Amino acid sequence: MNDESQNKMGAPTPEELREQVERTRDELGQTVEALAAKADIKAQAKGKAEAVKAQAAEKTAAVKAQAAEKTAAVKEQAAVKAASASGQIREKTGQAAELVKDRTPDAVLEKTAQAAAQVRESAARAGQYAADRTPDPLLEKAGRAATAARANRTPLIAGGALLIAFLLIRRGRNR
Repeated sequence: MNDESQNKMGAPTPEELREQVERTRDELGQTVEALAAKADIKAQAKGKAEAVKAQAAEKTAAVKAQAAEKTAAVKEQAAVKAASASGQIREKTGQAAELVKDRTPDAVLEKTAQAAAQVRESAARAGQYAADRTPDPLLEKAGRAATAARANRTPLIAGGALLIAFLLIRRGRNR
């Protein structure tokens, strides 16, 4: 209230009194609302539950991120170990093949070479006989299969060598 708003006697005007009453009502209403909010346990519990829920969601996201990182690290370690194991298996296979070759007597190697030559000769004759009597579309498919086998000769030979090594070792243990 300033000097201009007061009348000559210094008392507030009715309009000013109404404004004061309205302000006081507003303040009192706000105070009552604040007290009601403090007394409303259900609303407070709901607010705290929402806060805890948000916090749980944040922690869940953080745990998921950590799990993803650890999973990636484990996968990487597994890949490294698998590669290492694969290399060791290749090395051991080579050593086993050399060991079998070194321990095989020359007479067996000669007989094996002779048997292989006979098998090749018989196979060539059988192949020629089959080629003479086989329809052309089937010959084309067989040719493609033979080409694929020639392209993958090394794994096939390695597998055969492993089988022979296994059989010789087993035979040696049985004696």
